[in-house]
Amino acid sequence: MPAEQSSDRGRSEQPGAAGSPGMAGSANGSVRPVASGAALPGAGTSSAGIRLKGVGKRFGNVVALRGIDFEIERHSRIGIVGPSGGGKSTLLHIVSGLMEPDAGEVDVEGATSAKDRLARCAMMPQRDLLLPWRTALDNAIIALENRGVSRKEARAQTRPYFERFGLDQFENVRPAQLSGGMRQRVSFMRTLVAGKDVLLLDEPFGALDSITRAQMQEWLLRALSELPRTVLLVTHDVEEALLLSRTVVVMSARPGRVVRTLAADFPTDASRREIVTSREFVDLKEQALEAIG
Repeated sequence: MPAEQSSDRGRSEQPGAAGSPGMAGSANGSVRPVASGAALPGAGTSSAGIRLKGVGKRFGNVVALRGIDFEIERHSRIGIVGPSGGGKSTLLHIVSGLMEPDAGEVDVEGATSAKDRLARCAMMPQRDLLLPWRTALDNAIIALENRGVSRKEARAQTRPYFERFGLDQFENVRPAQLSGGMRQRVSFMRTLVAGKDVLLLDEPFGALDSITRAQMQEWLLRALSELPRTVLLVTHDVEEALLLSRTVVVMSARPGRVVRTLAADFPTDASRREIVTSREFVDLKEQALEAIG
């Protein structure tokens, strides 16, 4: 397992280490990570939103996950990166309650059973899965309708989000008339209005082109700053994980294990370009890619 690494540009911790303080702004104008709000593995906190201890999963003779330990403080954000087939999506399904682990413990805001975990989580998949016959507004209210809220009341509750997310005047537009970025915003809105405190994002922008993806990353960062939730993000994009998360967990190839954690909480008042071109960001990206191998 990689030893702890430290420099004046960034800091990584091996699993089981106490949480690192992150980096403050520097005099030379570079963009440095600030204090991370996510608890690093082993830190321990009564305010944990998600806690995994010794989690393992097997499919027949194939071991997908082994000994996963980490903790997310409530209303913090952790990104999971690693090689394809390393069990990242399996881990997300276990947290959400769609799947049970074969070993270990999973706690989501005090819920340990699959049914209770599922009740606390809302998942945003890679594809927007908008229903083509419904308007953008009626797609966004599906979770509320499923809870028994009348369509009239659900529309009233959801409509203000359209202005907040830059989609005002698009409420009555069908998905086919929306751009890819707009569709993903409606998908995120549908996830958000479900009223769950835990958001599980599975490659949310994987289907978008690089320019739209960059725009959506900046948009989502602002949205999560304004409407805090406990967020677990799974992505193959190391840059996306570093940008959107306060802590990045790097997983190994199958069987998936945590091989490194990186404090990556950059200031929200910096632009995306300032962050991703900063010396600190580039250094952390290199550390993550090195850990992935």
